[in-house]
Amino acid sequence: MPIIARAREAGIFSSSEVALLGRVFDRLKDEHQSPKRREALASRVLANYLAGIRDEAELLSVSKLPLGR
Repeated sequence: MPIIARAREAGIFSSSEVALLGRVFDRLKDEHQSPKRREALASRVLANYLAGIRDEAELLSVSKLPLGR
């Protein structure tokens, strides 16, 4: 699961934060997505979390959208 691996590698997340990120990723992923698309999804969830979105429902909602540039 990319999101959990990324969070653990960064070493800055608590186990509850990793669990939250994993739950959001699991709800958004699609079994038919390519590894590249899943990686992009994991990055989007993580970026939104690092931007300050900590509420699970809100993180889920905004992570469905492409990252703003």
